[in-house]
Amino acid sequence: MFHDIYEGNIFRPPSEARSLILQATIGCSWNRCTFCTAFAEKQFRTRSLKEIRGDVEKVFHYYRDIDRIFLADGNSLCMDTDELVSIIEFLYSRFRNLQRVNLYGGPQDIMRKTPGELARLKQAGLEMVYFGLESGSAEVLKRVKKGATPDMMIDSARRIKEAGLKLSSIFILGLGGQELSEEHAVETARVLSAQDPQYAAALTLLIEPGAQIIDDIREGRMTLVTPERSLKELRTIIENMDVTGCVFRSNHPSNYVPIGGTLPYGRKQLLEQIDSALKGSRFRPEGWRAL
Repeated sequence: MFHDIYEGNIFRPPSEARSLILQATIGCSWNRCTFCTAFAEKQFRTRSLKEIRGDVEKVFHYYRDIDRIFLADGNSLCMDTDELVSIIEFLYSRFRNLQRVNLYGGPQDIMRKTPGELARLKQAGLEMVYFGLESGSAEVLKRVKKGATPDMMIDSARRIKEAGLKLSSIFILGLGGQELSEEHAVETARVLSAQDPQYAAALTLLIEPGAQIIDDIREGRMTLVTPERSLKELRTIIENMDVTGCVFRSNHPSNYVPIGGTLPYGRKQLLEQIDSALKGSRFRPEGWRAL
């Protein structure tokens, strides 16, 4: 019914399944990560409040009780703060039952915002930023062209939390290949501990046609990890995360095993879920994995 209000494929976190997905930007302003093809075919641009108003009016005629909105595409936090505040305020004024507005945000875009700008977004009604950590390893981040260092990952997360916004930090199992598997796991646990996010989520590397990372695999610079190895990475991360209260999920369809719990209180149960999957070799079939 509303195919004309979204450009290209939809990518959103699993927890936004019940949300209205509105494009504040088309594509990703960075769009250089070697593992990602999600926005490869989109020419990046930001959208105006007028364009978004038009989308909302098409939806409003049919659905007026919307309580969740996710602002796509890849990193809407890159938008001018004044424009983003205007969009968020408009959404709350139009949908009277709206309870939350969330979006993706990259470390570069967060660091470009002043503390005052982030606080204004919180005041306008932004609730949570989904943050693409990917890895805590400086070498892995460099190889996949993330454009950020571990220190940037920690500092930008601190800014989000200091503004009163919730942080959901996302990492990718297997991103360092066999060669950097242990470093990837240990350093990701370290950075997650320093970020101390309210939410954390694991994805597992899934190679899509056209991804630049294929060159690394083909030329022998990277060897893909096995399902077992990816779960062992996850075990190391869960075992070493030192956080105060973090809801953890691996319910993304790219993962071989969906698990969930809360850290630090549910660490034992999370590790037991991983060990049970490893013992029984119960993995999602490769053909069932998806982005």
